Amino acid sequence: MKNRDPLVLKLTGPLEPPDVPGLCAALAEQLGARASPQDGDVVVDVTGLGHPTLAAVDALARMQLTARRLGHRLTVQGAGPELRALLDLAGLAGGVIPLSPPPAPAARADRTAGTSAARPGTT
Repeated sequence: MKNRDPLVLKLTGPLEPPDVPGLCAALAEQLGARASPQDGDVVVDVTGLGHPTLAAVDALARMQLTARRLGHRLTVQGAGPELRALLDLAGLAGGVIPLSPPPAPAARADRTAGTSAARPGTT
């Protein structure tokens, strides 16, 4: 039976450059345990990463290469504006490292909510 559920990895930070080879080795080991490349994609959840650094960008790029080399697709989930900006600056956002859509912004409250006047403070 094939496992089509994605492999979800949660990155927590801060990441340092010496952490990157270990992350890639762990990813390769976990993907190697799957029966075939069709047995699910990889989702890297970065919501716990904290303040992103270039080490995080390097880690994501190398993890993408590791997953691709083993026949899997990798998607980054939970990237905040700072990490998205760093990935974009490095030329990796979207095409090289697919990003899940950012969460929808919260609906803005209507400034006149609870009043009958068009402009609060007027009659």
